[in-house]
Amino acid sequence: MNRLKTFFSKKRQAGFAGTGASAPASTASAGTLGSIKPTRSRMLDYDHALVWVVITLLSLGLIMVYSASVALPDSPKYNGYSTYHFLGRHIVSLTMGLTAAFITFRIPVKTLDKLAPKLFLLALILLIIVLIPHVGKGVNGSKRWIPFGILNLQPSEVMKLAVTLYAANYTVRKQEFMQSFRKGFLPMGIAVVFVGMLLLLEPDMGAFMVVAAIAMGILFLGGVNGKLFGGLALTAVGTFAMLIWLSPWRRERIFAYLDPWREDYALGKAYQLTHSLIAFGRGEWTGVGLGGSIEKLHYLPEAHTDFILAVIGEEFGFIGVLCVILLFYWLVRRAFEIGRQALALERTFAGLLAKGVGVWLGAQTFINMGVNLGLLPTKGLTLPLVSYGGSGILLNCIAIAVLLRVDYENRVLMRGGKV
Repeated sequence: MNRLKTFFSKKRQAGFAGTGASAPASTASAGTLGSIKPTRSRMLDYDHALVWVVITLLSLGLIMVYSASVALPDSPKYNGYSTYHFLGRHIVSLTMGLTAAFITFRIPVKTLDKLAPKLFLLALILLIIVLIPHVGKGVNGSKRWIPFGILNLQPSEVMKLAVTLYAANYTVRKQEFMQSFRKGFLPMGIAVVFVGMLLLLEPDMGAFMVVAAIAMGILFLGGVNGKLFGGLALTAVGTFAMLIWLSPWRRERIFAYLDPWREDYALGKAYQLTHSLIAFGRGEWTGVGLGGSIEKLHYLPEAHTDFILAVIGEEFGFIGVLCVILLFYWLVRRAFEIGRQALALERTFAGLLAKGVGVWLGAQTFINMGVNLGLLPTKGLTLPLVSYGGSGILLNCIAIAVLLRVDYENRVLMRGGKV
């Protein structure tokens, strides 16, 4: 044994001598390596591209709200308003929205999961309050707002966020019953129908369509039975068709949509649609230039809200509209990618929540753009993140913050951390 120890000792010394190194130097080298601090992971803390796309859309909205509303004080309806009235209010809405987004981003997803049923109940209460006489604020025959000082809160916007949270929470809780009609589908269906009844009393059919799309989308992504989902889709289509047929003014709007250039329709129910199409036609490929729109000069109603895309089309042309479409396409696709990553990390609620935000923004954007381009009948829905509207901007910013939170927690987990 002693001979073996002596032999290996000599071999080690010979090895050090052969390489021109010594045992102490090797020890020092090892100490130096041990003192080097590990570099930080190259993975970013949050999705910079997503943030910049949202900032781009918000900035475009700020510019276009001013451009589309600068001439409104010349009309009798807005007589007495300053030229910067709508711009100032939009800046206030953006400030409130970004502040709320920053606060929301600090809330863990698991906390949102726990609060989802309570937030859904709160949104239901707000939908009831807005219908109370002398409480809800009416505009153009619709009671959709509750005055809160500098902000007129629109409960339907709150419901879009609430139903996104609640549908994701419900799907996770009822996962084992998703193949059952009575235990899986029926309770959620009843909740959506009740919400729809309240929205139709305002009336706000556009918001009802978005809420129904969110609920159906999350149930489908959560694994609801295919036959049940097909039945749900047919029921939804039949319900909307019946609502349109039983309502004379909605039915007339559909006829006007089918033939907007007929004289009585062009001067009536199709007035907004025809002037929206004229705006796109004037814009051609590159537009008439920022501020050069003629349709916003009291020809196109609601140019700064529901029909802001038409003003974009007139001032920036086909290229400008295409850029806006691509930005929203990227945003919705990114939401689904974040949701898919969360599901891969076995975070079912977070994954469905992210995809629900994608369905929400995608459905509302599609309906608004379809209405502006004459692909869909006229509906009172704003373009997310772009159109003027305090409640819309506030809730859109909160939805983006929720999406960023899901992505942030995904990145923490992929680094080996805990959330």
